[in-house]
Amino acid sequence: MKVVLLKDLKGKGKKGDIINVNDGYAVNFLVPNGYAVVGNASNLNEAKQASAALDYQAKLQKENAVKLAENLKDVDVTVSIKCGQNGKIFGSVTNKEVATALENLGYEVDKKKIEFLSIKSLGSYTAKLKLHPQVSVTIPVTVVAE
Repeated sequence: MKVVLLKDLKGKGKKGDIINVNDGYAVNFLVPNGYAVVGNASNLNEAKQASAALDYQAKLQKENAVKLAENLKDVDVTVSIKCGQNGKIFGSVTNKEVATALENLGYEVDKKKIEFLSIKSLGSYTAKLKLHPQVSVTIPVTVVAE
């Protein structure tokens, strides 16, 4: 029997997948517990359209990430931070400060997508931006005293 999954089901498939299962498994477990609906023509068509829509959205997100990566290749980010007389900064530079600096330059990048080691002194460093699972770019980060 064909069913359309409404939730991720370990070992069977993900939400929206159309799978073949035994009749008893579908009637006695999947459908009553809300894991799936019977795969009639209407439900199958709806699942195929939803899958196509998700594919289109994923394609758009990847294209936007590629465009942003192309724009960020030539960007040099400068972060100003308070420091002591010996050049040692108070605290450390985090991805939040780098995201704020990018925002000041006109680029909207989520701080969770910025990866680098903790910066605890002045100088030049690199940060990796994971804009999409398949798209990442490395940008230079310069830390200067305020």
